[in-house]
Amino acid sequence: MGVALIIGSDHVGERLDRYLAGAMPGLSRSQAQRLIEDGHVQVAGRQAKANLALKDGDRVSVELQAPIPTSAQPEDIPVSVLYEDADLLVVNKPAGMVVHPAAGHSSGTLVNALLHHVDDLSGIGGELRPGIVHRLDKGTSGVMVVAKHDAAHEALSRQFADREVEKEYIALVWGVVQAGRRIDLPIGRDPNDRQKMSARSRRARTAVTRITRAQHLRGVTLCQVAIATGRTHQIRVHLNAIGHPIVGDATYGGVRARVAQDLRPVLRLGRPFLHAARLAFTHPTDGRAMSFEAPLPDDLQRVLDLLHEAQTVEEA
Repeated sequence: MGVALIIGSDHVGERLDRYLAGAMPGLSRSQAQRLIEDGHVQVAGRQAKANLALKDGDRVSVELQAPIPTSAQPEDIPVSVLYEDADLLVVNKPAGMVVHPAAGHSSGTLVNALLHHVDDLSGIGGELRPGIVHRLDKGTSGVMVVAKHDAAHEALSRQFADREVEKEYIALVWGVVQAGRRIDLPIGRDPNDRQKMSARSRRARTAVTRITRAQHLRGVTLCQVAIATGRTHQIRVHLNAIGHPIVGDATYGGVRARVAQDLRPVLRLGRPFLHAARLAFTHPTDGRAMSFEAPLPDDLQRVLDLLHEAQTVEEA
C-alpha cells in the first residue's frame, strides 16, 4: 500500500522521520525510521535518510508494509458505537480508557475492545494498531473514527494529515476567555518532562486552536474549541499557555487546592473537563460528508449542573 504526501510551507526544514510520525496517525517515529532505513520511503523520487530536511513542495512517497499481528488480545469491553458500516465505525470513547496498548496499559484499551467487536481491523506502519486513525487522551471522552480495512485507514489518515477533518471539543477552563480567540503556538515535547508537551519547546510543530463559543460563569468559561491540527495534548497545552488551563487537568495547571464556594462542584472532577463533542469527515469509500456528535458525558454534565445551581443560589 502506497501513500503520497506533499510538503507544505509549515513543514519546511523538518526532519523526514519526524514529519512522517506526525503526518501518518498510528505511525511512531521509530517505525518511520525503520521504513526509511529499509528503503520504503522516497523524497522527490529518491531514497532518503531519516534526518533529511524537507523542502516546500517535496513529494514524499511511502510504501507501507503489511502489518504484523498485534500482541493485544480481544476483550469483551462495552463500546458505545455511534455508527458502523463495512468501512468504518464511529465510537464514543469513555474517559479513563487508553486508546491502544502501551507500557503500563496492556489491557482494557479501546484496541482490546475493538478486537472483540470487529473481525478485521486495519493496521499501519509495521505493527498492527487495529483501526486506529487518531487518538484521544486517556482522560478525554468523545467521538473517534476507526477504520475497518487498510484502504479506509489510508483515506482517513490522509484527511487528518491534510487538515480536512473538523474536530470540535467542549472544555471548561479557568478564567474568562472570549469567543473568537485564536491560539497559534507551535507544540513540541517538553525538554524538562518527556511525559508532557510544551508551547516553548525548541523542536515544536505548528498548532492552531480556536475558541468558537464561550459561556461565562463566575471564575470559569465553558468553551467550544475547534482545532485544525492534532498535536499531542494540543488543547490542554494551548489553553494553559494563555493562562486558562482546563479545569481538572492536573498535568497542565488545571487543579486548584482552594476554590470559591460557588466553584466547589469542580472538586468532583477526576479528570480534565474536556470532551470531543463532534467529528466530521468524508466517507473514505463513497465520499459522503459525515458528521457525528457525542453528548457531554454524565460526569461532566453533573459538574456543570452543580455549578449552575451553586451560582444561582448565591445570586438569590
